[in-house]
Amino acid sequence: MIEKRSIGASGLLVHPIGLGCMPLSLKGRFPDGYGVSVLCAALDAGMDFLDTADVYCIDHTDVGHNERLIAKALREWKGDSTSIVVATKGGLERPGGAWIANAGPDHLETACEASLKALEVETIALYYLHAPDPGVPLAESVGALARLREKGKIQHIGLSNVSVADIRLASSIVPIVSVQNRCNPFDREAWQQGVISHCEQNGIAFIAYSPVGGGTGKVRSEQHPALCQVGQRYDVTPFQIALAWLLLKASNLIAIPGASRMNSAVDSAAAMNIILSDNDMAELDHAFPST
Repeated sequence: MIEKRSIGASGLLVHPIGLGCMPLSLKGRFPDGYGVSVLCAALDAGMDFLDTADVYCIDHTDVGHNERLIAKALREWKGDSTSIVVATKGGLERPGGAWIANAGPDHLETACEASLKALEVETIALYYLHAPDPGVPLAESVGALARLREKGKIQHIGLSNVSVADIRLASSIVPIVSVQNRCNPFDREAWQQGVISHCEQNGIAFIAYSPVGGGTGKVRSEQHPALCQVGQRYDVTPFQIALAWLLLKASNLIAIPGASRMNSAVDSAAAMNIILSDNDMAELDHAFPST
């Protein structure tokens, strides 16, 4: 099994595959009771890192749904909930179901307070700027997070959907412990633009979201010849091979596949136990070049 990895310089150690909880709260979601069952199944399978956001919901009337679902699951789970790291985000809004940037300092402070209440915690372990806001200087948004950190509302700060230039600017204001960008065998911008290597060189964890392709892109993983062929050798799914490959590509990478069903969460967690051979890694590297 691949050992736990550090979330940057935070001191937080987690298994290299966590759960992207967004699918549990979007339109067409299952009842909350089933969502709690999915979360508990993921935790039972060894996941100890849950990724959420205030806007993982249906629309503006439903903000905080995913966070509240996680809080309920941690209350009901029979394991040690203090060992679970929950990361959430602020900086977007959902008017009428749209995804709109609002990373103004006032909004971030209000959003953080709401997330504290929804998660039923006094301090958030890891809080991300969900995305840079074109209408707000990045320094102002990051400065707001720095003040929330000083107040003890959040312990550690992360960035999401950012470039190397964004990371450098934010890091000049406050310590950044993790960066969360889209990354999977078919979407390699995080490598091509140097984000993963920059993070690795500077002790920042890289959190890969949509690691098997996301809601629609996962079909490509399921049908890709290289992923299927290697999966047959290990008697596992192409999705599990995609996850195992990503984990071996960078020592600072933590993958957060989404799941809306218990078996999907459990299968994703099992990918931590797959150690691909050098030949299999070479075959996959050839199929999915990083540059």
